[in-house]
Amino acid sequence: MADRGILERLAEGVVLGDGGYIVELEQRGYVVTGAFTPEIAITHPGAVRELHLEMKNAGCEVLQVMAFYGSREKLNTVGYGDKVMEINRAATDIAREAAGGDMLVAGDLCTTWMWEPDDDKSDRLVADMFDEQIEAQAGVDFIIGELFFKLGEALLCAERIKRKTSLPAMITMSFRESNVSEDGFTAAECARRLQDAGVDIVGLNCMNDPQRMLPHVREMRDAFDGYLAAQPVAFRCTDETPWFTGSPAFPDRLEPNQLTRYELGEFAATAKDIGVNYIGGCCGCKATHMREMAKALGKFKEKHRWNARADMPMSETEFSRPRREAVSE
Repeated sequence: MADRGILERLAEGVVLGDGGYIVELEQRGYVVTGAFTPEIAITHPGAVRELHLEMKNAGCEVLQVMAFYGSREKLNTVGYGDKVMEINRAATDIAREAAGGDMLVAGDLCTTWMWEPDDDKSDRLVADMFDEQIEAQAGVDFIIGELFFKLGEALLCAERIKRKTSLPAMITMSFRESNVSEDGFTAAECARRLQDAGVDIVGLNCMNDPQRMLPHVREMRDAFDGYLAAQPVAFRCTDETPWFTGSPAFPDRLEPNQLTRYELGEFAATAKDIGVNYIGGCCGCKATHMREMAKALGKFKEKHRWNARADMPMSETEFSRPRREAVSE
């Protein structure tokens, strides 16, 4: 376990989370588009470990367990429902090993697509699924509940974390067509309600690119005084379709919509100025994006070493462009 927890680190300054996993692993050929479930933790553990190490090398301070969509009902859709514990435990062990002793490891819960308002049966079902994952992810430093389109499910997730553990909880909402959750709460209302429920870190993740997420970030920042998180995607959206999964490019034609590392670096700097405390990335955010965000936050410095003339043709030397050695501090 790390010597300082997430709340102690946030009290000292901005913390940099990691980037996206499941879409990146699909683009590397390990995951098939569709359910995007995390059985890769047991089918290709080396691929998950390598991506964790890349995030670590880029300057991230937190590794999130690769258990996205790791609930029983979601895993049932791909025939892995009987391996919930095995998959979540394996994902936790991989993250813990990669983190070593200096980084924090965050557990991962997310929307189940099974929760309905004013439905006791769905409350019980979803609570049981959260509890199962929480048990399987024992040993994490704090828990992130992410991608909640409905405030009610987000509050239920927070309640289960608080009931089953003594760990800090971070809950992030996701918005698609507007700044209103699918059960009718604005971004500001979500922030206040989650803080009132005892959530330690409140924020936003996924769906929106930096440009479309920042208005929601500002609305949340103005609404409450607690720790705020923001983790956008690195795929360009539009005003007409401000969420990346609504694009015709999703899920397997996303490459032309990829944002540059510098656009994510600019987001990190802007988010810090707004007062965001936990800054990270989501789908599409590769290690290069995270490294640029780390540099924008003063967490990664480069030393430049010029090895050859910039105009030297490739046919004469491999050093046809100035090369830079990056040293993480």
